[in-house]
Amino acid sequence: MRALLQRVSEARVTVDGVTIGQIGRGLLVFIAVHESDRVVQAEKLAGKIVRLRIFPDEQEKMNLSVADVCGELLIVSQFTLYGETAKGNRPSYSKAAPPEKALALYEMFVSLCRQSGLKVATGQFQAQMMVHLVNDGPVTLFCEAES
Repeated sequence: MRALLQRVSEARVTVDGVTIGQIGRGLLVFIAVHESDRVVQAEKLAGKIVRLRIFPDEQEKMNLSVADVCGELLIVSQFTLYGETAKGNRPSYSKAAPPEKALALYEMFVSLCRQSGLKVATGQFQAQMMVHLVNDGPVTLFCEAES
């Protein structure tokens, strides 16, 4: 599983002009499932993201997690994180999990994040979404739980 994290002061996702998920201070999490991923990858990645210390403490040092600052998560599925661009000009997504498997692990990941006690909002799986965000920092990180 791969995740692209953006520390945000606010973020929202819309489908057909309707806001379906919205957060204040927290993390915007774009998540992709690899064809060989299993539940263990969802568990590892969810735990890592909730505990990752990328929020500033009193000395402005990135030393606090999203849980420490009572932040929120907006989780958006994005299979294109497994896009391969080494050959040609059209990305290949052959390493991304098929939709049925990806949906099950995406939902498991969301559930695990909710179990942390954080407010969790989501996008809509396989929908054409518009994501609006204010990147705080900017802080953008890539995380991976390999199969």
